[in-house]
Amino acid sequence: MAVEMLYFAWVREAVGRGGETIEPPAEVVTVADLLDWLGGHSRPHAAAFADRGRLRAAVDQRFAPLDAPIAGAREIAIFPPVTGG
Repeated sequence: MAVEMLYFAWVREAVGRGGETIEPPAEVVTVADLLDWLGGHSRPHAAAFADRGRLRAAVDQRFAPLDAPIAGAREIAIFPPVTGG
């Protein structure tokens, strides 16, 4: 099943695009697995996802931890933590 990936802020800059449609294999079951899989296919993704402490995710527009399952997800967003000021 195709999943729409969205990237925001410095993650978008590091990946080199704001989004993409992907079809992860069945063994990719969590957001973290997805980041590993994407990072294994491109250096920009690997660099962007290297420090997991600097990443947040949303699955179908709901905040989710990186160990959240992605089964049935249509959209997954990756972004840095939001800060105020």
